[in-house]
Amino acid sequence: MLQKRDSFIIKGGSVLMPDATFMETDLKISNGFIDTIGDLSASKLQNINASGLMVLPGAVDLHGDAFERQIMPRPGVSFPLDMALFETDRQLVSNGITTAFHGITYSWEPGLRGRDITIELIECLERLRSNFFCSTKFHLRFETYNLEAVEEIESWLDTKRIDFLAFNDHLPSILRKIKTGQSLARFVERTGLNEKQFMELTKKLKDRKCEVKPVIERLSRTALDSRVPMASHDDETSEQRQFFDKIGCKIAEFPETKEAINEAGRLQNNIVLGAPNIIRGGSHMGASGLSAADNIGQGLGNILCSDYYYPSLINAPAELVRKQIMDFPSAWNMISKNAASAANLFDRGEIVEGKRADLVLLDATVPRYSQLAATIVAGDVVYQSRYV
Repeated sequence: MLQKRDSFIIKGGSVLMPDATFMETDLKISNGFIDTIGDLSASKLQNINASGLMVLPGAVDLHGDAFERQIMPRPGVSFPLDMALFETDRQLVSNGITTAFHGITYSWEPGLRGRDITIELIECLERLRSNFFCSTKFHLRFETYNLEAVEEIESWLDTKRIDFLAFNDHLPSILRKIKTGQSLARFVERTGLNEKQFMELTKKLKDRKCEVKPVIERLSRTALDSRVPMASHDDETSEQRQFFDKIGCKIAEFPETKEAINEAGRLQNNIVLGAPNIIRGGSHMGASGLSAADNIGQGLGNILCSDYYYPSLINAPAELVRKQIMDFPSAWNMISKNAASAANLFDRGEIVEGKRADLVLLDATVPRYSQLAATIVAGDVVYQSRYV
């Protein structure tokens, strides 16, 4: 039964230590933090029996937008944001995610990713955040042709409303689809426009290309001043990655080509790849997408995120082990320590005395996929299965 406790013991688990080894030991959790690591058999405090379980740092998800399906499960069918975000919170902690960055896209397009929904989402997130189980952060996915929003985003950065800033540019791929006569339904259906209106909007934006680079440089300076980590999304060329690296944007999120991911590796940037890609054995884009597993095997990729499917994140490390790409501690670091460090969250991501007690208890004996036994966020047991 879930209950709030100021202090308790996690007893007899196999604890993942900072040196990437496992140690069978006990943890004392006090007031939301890891107080003591060691033999606590003499303690009279309540305890959670972790015998036979791995005790791991909670997952830190830098990029997740699956919450959009709780808001709009079908095209044009929306549900209240409060309901959608609380349902998302339950999904996060039941999948071992203790810190989540909601990837909220602020685009030039109207509808689901337009200004009205973005503002409503931010305000709802800020209003409800203290009621969530998961430590919930705001990852702004800024569509770089959204040129009218620059001053507003600067003010959000200045006032610390944004926790993570990503530069997105989906316009070139949309324009390529228009040129080759491919379907635009996936883009159009979320905007409330008809296809003709959508195409007219994209053509107007295309003519403003010269304004985009100065806007990116301007926002990057503000983000650096506010110590907000930055990522570029879907880099296609080495020149793109070099540009972003030069302006202080040190995270490459989902590089789309071998050229771009190689350049990110050469620059020693953080490289974020999708956990669904690991589980499914390839990109949802099909043959045109990079294989996350192959690139990680080549040392190109140090962070995994849930992307569009929350359950993938805590299951991806075991899949990397199964594929003989890396050992489990190194793989788990990709969803905890490495992700936390890239996001400047140095108070979590590893099991160290004095750090936040964001933990998961995992039964790895279940064939292929891990069974989550418990999720602990800031010392509170927020999810518990029949295993404990």
